[in-house]
Amino acid sequence: MSAIAPPDTTSAAPPERVWQTSRHRIDLSRVQVMGIVNVTPDSFSDGGCDVSAALAHCERLIAEGADMLDIGGESSRPGAASVDVDAELARVLPVLRAALALGVPVSIDTCKTEVMRAALDLGVDIVNDIQSLQAPGAVELVASHPNCGVCLMHMRGEPRSMQVDPVYADVVAEVAAFLDQRAGLLRARGVAANRITLDPGIGFGKTVAHNFALLAGQRALLALGYDVLAGWSRKSSIGVITGRPVGERLVGSVAAALAAVQFGARIVRVHDVAATADALEVWAAAGLPGAAASERPGHLPALPIA
Repeated sequence: MSAIAPPDTTSAAPPERVWQTSRHRIDLSRVQVMGIVNVTPDSFSDGGCDVSAALAHCERLIAEGADMLDIGGESSRPGAASVDVDAELARVLPVLRAALALGVPVSIDTCKTEVMRAALDLGVDIVNDIQSLQAPGAVELVASHPNCGVCLMHMRGEPRSMQVDPVYADVVAEVAAFLDQRAGLLRARGVAANRITLDPGIGFGKTVAHNFALLAGQRALLALGYDVLAGWSRKSSIGVITGRPVGERLVGSVAAALAAVQFGARIVRVHDVAATADALEVWAAAGLPGAAASERPGHLPALPIA
């Protein structure tokens, strides 16, 4: 009897493994760690609303191995209320100004066109939008920028109501079709494919089963011709699977990040940078799919020395 072949976890991937952004061409030949900086009073991240505390958090994440920073001023947790434009700008702009001097790509996590514009005017590298540029003028703003990167995420509904009985006939096909359509709007306006990444939106209008179906089916997004950003960090689905509260989901979050990498993700968006970066080093040293040896600050090359 012939041996059973292991499951194929390789994926069709874009030929050029870079993410073009305002100031950086990000090397996606190795997995990139995006550190989360939530400048909100109600987030489970610890960026805080104080500028000095948020900047210290940025610096700590970089020291732990973050390749880029994602800064947001509005909570997107299930049930979260919206924040007006002025309040969001007041939270994020001082932190963005400081973070831009730290030498790594900086992303603005927002769904408001006005906040995107202000951030891009400062020189921010990436627009990360949970609503995939559905706000009026958002597509046109990004398309008019010469180089900024953009991450398009799938979300059904809005944070306040997105987890109220989400239903899909085929969650993988529907998420892929939506993201393909949104990316197509940018491509039609001249935005190069290497400026665009896709995020399936784990936990945003999905059940636990939907989230894990998207993980297993992640190659369907890669087949669209764009790289994938995965955000599993501390999500409620990990809590359901492990029975752990949000503050005890480190191991589950790292495991989910590695699984996403195995299924082709090139960027992982995380709270716990040091643990994730260490796991990726071991992953790369073992020659497992999806990761290459890193040169992150404070980390040894992933090569045996004895």
